Amino acid sequence: SDTEKSLEHAGMTCNKNSVPFDPAPPMVTSGVRLGTPAATTRGFGAAEWKQVGEYIVEVLDGLAKNGAENNGAVEQAVRKKVEALCACFPIYSDL
Repeated sequence: SDTEKSLEHAGMTCNKNSVPFDPAPPMVTSGVRLGTPAATTRGFGAAEWKQVGEYIVEVLDGLAKNGAENNGAVEQAVRKKVEALCACFPIYSDL
């Protein structure tokens, strides 16, 4: 989906997923799922997840405004924010 690809370009890995109680057939995915283990391993808490949510909204707003083919600038701007957030919570540290 465009949403999945745009978020991936912005540095947020997700996959298409069904939504509970969605009237669409199960093979029609209308939602996305983020992998939380990578974020919790980094130590993300509520504040960091709020930032992730804001980044998602920024990408999706850009997608709605610009379309999939023209959202590159938004995706790259958000990717820099994602990288900066992740740099504050490294999985591995030089001990």
